[in-house]
Amino acid sequence: MKRSGRGNRVLFRVLIIASIFSFCGCAGLGKRLESPRVYIANIQVQEMRPLEAIFQVELRVLNPNDVALVVKGIDCDLELNGRRFASGVTGYRTEIPPFGTEMLPVTLYSSVLDMARGFLKVQGQEKLTYRISGRLRIGGDALLPPSLPFESEGQLDLRGKNGAPQNPQ
Repeated sequence: MKRSGRGNRVLFRVLIIASIFSFCGCAGLGKRLESPRVYIANIQVQEMRPLEAIFQVELRVLNPNDVALVVKGIDCDLELNGRRFASGVTGYRTEIPPFGTEMLPVTLYSSVLDMARGFLKVQGQEKLTYRISGRLRIGGDALLPPSLPFESEGQLDLRGKNGAPQNPQ
């Protein structure tokens, strides 16, 4: 039985598509990565303006993955005692080695009104509960996702040395 030219083209296309799906099925559509662990390592007031405060925050980022993370930037939100306190972004670029850690500087901006409301509720407290969440923007390998979400909670000891927060054990 002789096949027509059109039948051969259809068969060829089916084989190509099946090969692509087979390859994708084996390799996956991208590497699944664990979210990084992020902790506040330090926070300092950088500048006070009439309607906003600017904070310089150092975040300790731990990479629990077996591949390096090429960091292109980070965006995050900081809550204190359950209330939104500050937000920020940075285009700081670095590479976090597999199972490694790196410090990332982030500038956070807070409305003075949000700060005042927050501080009125914490008068007399020795510790603040914080929650930081956001996305670590990564690049490099085309098979990696463009960003990884993170979320972390801890306590800031208001009596810490040099204003440095105390992180959970």
